[in-house]
Amino acid sequence: MKVIICGAGQVGWQIARHLSGEKNDVTVVDNNADLVRRATDTLDVQGIAGFASYPDVLDRAGARDADMIIAATHSDEVNMVTCQVAHSVFAIPRKIARLRSQSYLTAIYSDLYRRDHMPIDVVISPEREVAEAALQRIASPSAFDTETFLSGKAHLLGISIEEGCPVINTPLRQLNDLFSTLRAIVVGIRRDGRLFAPEPDDQIFVGDECYVFTVNEDINRTMEIFGKETKKQERVVIIGGGNVGLAVARSLEERADRVRAKVVERNRSIAEKAADTLEKTIVLHGDGLDVALLSEANVDRADAVLCLTDDDKTNMLAAVRAKAEGCPMAIALINDPTLVPMMAPLGIDAYVNPRATTVSSILRHVRHGKVRSVYSIGDAEAEMIEAEVLSTSPMAGRKIRDIEFPEGVLVGGLLKGDKVVKPLADTRVEDGDVIALFSLASDVPEVERLLQVSIDFF
Repeated sequence: MKVIICGAGQVGWQIARHLSGEKNDVTVVDNNADLVRRATDTLDVQGIAGFASYPDVLDRAGARDADMIIAATHSDEVNMVTCQVAHSVFAIPRKIARLRSQSYLTAIYSDLYRRDHMPIDVVISPEREVAEAALQRIASPSAFDTETFLSGKAHLLGISIEEGCPVINTPLRQLNDLFSTLRAIVVGIRRDGRLFAPEPDDQIFVGDECYVFTVNEDINRTMEIFGKETKKQERVVIIGGGNVGLAVARSLEERADRVRAKVVERNRSIAEKAADTLEKTIVLHGDGLDVALLSEANVDRADAVLCLTDDDKTNMLAAVRAKAEGCPMAIALINDPTLVPMMAPLGIDAYVNPRATTVSSILRHVRHGKVRSVYSIGDAEAEMIEAEVLSTSPMAGRKIRDIEFPEGVLVGGLLKGDKVVKPLADTRVEDGDVIALFSLASDVPEVERLLQVSIDFF
């Protein structure tokens, strides 16, 4: 597949890394020559320095025979014009644009923009994606990572193993005997900085980070088995009232089991806008690092604090300050993955990575076959892939034990009709089933082969 990626920043570079690693023909375009050089020096991609919306630049990037263009620059306007040029001048069949402005998103999602007028096949909104990720962190407060799959009927949970965990030193194959009715599978373990797909005889040790795939009904039981308490979040303090914080607060207001929230925002105009938009949420104007203001927000009585400003270091410090003032759980928005190892020493419980959520959203629309969802794990170390099993797939009609999965691939769950089934060795995968697969990054191409024999890009 020939793909043009416009924008060589964090998101563009990560998408290029994924796609070039899977032997796609990738060209990166950016008006910053240094970013283009970084991409071409570190990845197997071609690079063009220039403005992505210029027809001559896209022509040099190979737009005349490209299969897809991904517009992920920092400018909404450039991304939209790029898709328009890709459609009108070069007839590129698939166009994906990243848009941040709420005004554009409101118009597009309300169908005011017709495809003939604004030919964008897929719109990716980082703020919406990050807000949804933050809400999922609240839903599973004892997990450091979480994502929904199989039509919202199952979750992938990241669980840190601590002293007192009931299943420490227990071979994974024995978990089926001990908890025969539990519909949960350990699909990945990170130990000493290395992520791997475990074998049935592997054990769980203190300090491990486990990725567990489980159905919604068994989430609480799964967390208890792995030594975690489950508690409903009723009071939340949000540091940062920008697009992400506002989206989270609005979603919390709309939930049936409403969570009471307070928003702290240091910029007066942004705080006033948030106060005008929100109906049931208290908005406080001031610095989220101010102890007096945190006390006014009753952070010591809150169940969780979400630090969602546009500055990583501010989010980290605000999370630490809130914990010091008595908040039991802190979640921080972190753009820079090199800061993630500092989370545990600082006592920050979980984090949201906008880059990872945006990359996952884009990959969902790039994968071969009938891929319904893709979630990037860690620093692009692995993926959780959800896809419909086609009749052409080598998996169709075979038992799981007979399918030649790579060592780095495990089945997390199967959706048969409207029921989630725990995958066992003798479970038969049928045409039309929806399968959730954990795959190390190096094994993703083989997963795509298993999902579909005759690859049809679009």
